[in-house]
Amino acid sequence: MTGSGSPAAVRRWAVLLAVLVLVVDQLTKLWAESALEDRAPIPVLGELLQFRLLYNSGAAFSIGRGSTWIFTIFAAAAVLWVGWLVVRVRSRGWAVALGLLLGGAATHLGDRLFRAPGFANGHVVDFIDYNGWFVGNIADIALTAGAVLVVVLTLRGISLDGRGSTEQPEESAPPQ
Repeated sequence: MTGSGSPAAVRRWAVLLAVLVLVVDQLTKLWAESALEDRAPIPVLGELLQFRLLYNSGAAFSIGRGSTWIFTIFAAAAVLWVGWLVVRVRSRGWAVALGLLLGGAATHLGDRLFRAPGFANGHVVDFIDYNGWFVGNIADIALTAGAVLVVVLTLRGISLDGRGSTEQPEESAPPQ
């Protein structure tokens, strides 16, 4: 998964994964709003995992409620920055990580821009309750998985172009 491939194909995978995350996240939020509105939590794995509808104006763990517009700016910056990285990626592992991050950030940006209570102040729909510790959504899962993969790739010394930290660039590699 960490090897490099055709730059266009690798970028295409990152973008397709981002679109998949965005679509699945938004569809599950539509489901949550229609199925969970005005309902008690629905146990999935007892109290360990439940479906419960919440609207989050803050960040993770509802931090920063009342500062939604700031999170809109951060989400927009994240989408632009990760998009910029996707244009440069050649590693399949990094393409997966960036696709997950781009999809999660883009869908949160969409929520902030277009959901109630208004433009750039929208609340994120959360519905997966993890034993009362926090309530999240599919985008949060994608963002977390993408961040973990970034850490793993970084610790393994794999760069955006798929080379390890000890590998020489192809053009300067000694003949074999």
